[in-house]
Amino acid sequence: MIPLEDNYIDVIGKAQRGLNISDEELAQRAAVPFEKLQRLKEGKLDEEVLARIAPVLGLGKKALLDLAKGLYYPKDPGVIPGFFHFNTRWEDMTVNNYLLWDTMTKEAAAFDTGGNCTEMLDAIKVNGLSVKYILLTHTHADHIAELGRLKRAVEAPAYCCQLEIIPGAEPFSPGKTFQLGNLSISSFLTNGHSPGGVSYYVTGGKRNLVIVGDSLFAGSMGGGNYSYTEALRNNREKILTLPDDTIICPGHGPLTTVGEEKVHNPFFAFN
Repeated sequence: MIPLEDNYIDVIGKAQRGLNISDEELAQRAAVPFEKLQRLKEGKLDEEVLARIAPVLGLGKKALLDLAKGLYYPKDPGVIPGFFHFNTRWEDMTVNNYLLWDTMTKEAAAFDTGGNCTEMLDAIKVNGLSVKYILLTHTHADHIAELGRLKRAVEAPAYCCQLEIIPGAEPFSPGKTFQLGNLSISSFLTNGHSPGGVSYYVTGGKRNLVIVGDSLFAGSMGGGNYSYTEALRNNREKILTLPDDTIICPGHGPLTTVGEEKVHNPFFAFN
């Protein structure tokens, strides 16, 4: 099992930073003792304090409490024909990259490179795939660490959003569609974590998937480094409006689904 990318303390911190609320202000607005808030953020769960700060931070109380108690982990979607998920080491973290192909034509696309693309290259060879595209969700270092090596090995062009141009990748405008046999890959802008974050929605296979980079995680989301407001809006309006059974393929952590995140993600679940 791949661990969740964030715990409840991470979620609280991301919300605070996004809203620019200090610990002192949070304690005052939530009407909780500052010392109790500090202990909560140090890992000592206090359900009353958590319930008070959640609405101040725009977080769902039940979802945040379930995360704090370790009650949420997304269901395993099982084997998906024509799809591989790789979880690779990069510095002090792990990062995901993905391989998708049409099972009839063997035409494939790689999504991000991870910290090490060796497993991906092995899978391409073993399955006799022809990579047509390398599609980048965003250009943070952990997601493009092996871009040069991957491009040389598969001899395919790489694509990035025109708002995050890097050497070795062709810029494109979100809205572009890529085709792999019967598979259609539509792109749309999900910036917020980065200026040109892009998600890729894949239809035409056994399961619909959306590769989201660091826009959204199981039980959390990427920090709104560029714009917290845009990050929330794009996740809510563009990703979580897809069909509930759509598999979300994040940049870190386990796979999840749209339906699960609508219920269990503290940033978006308010039931």
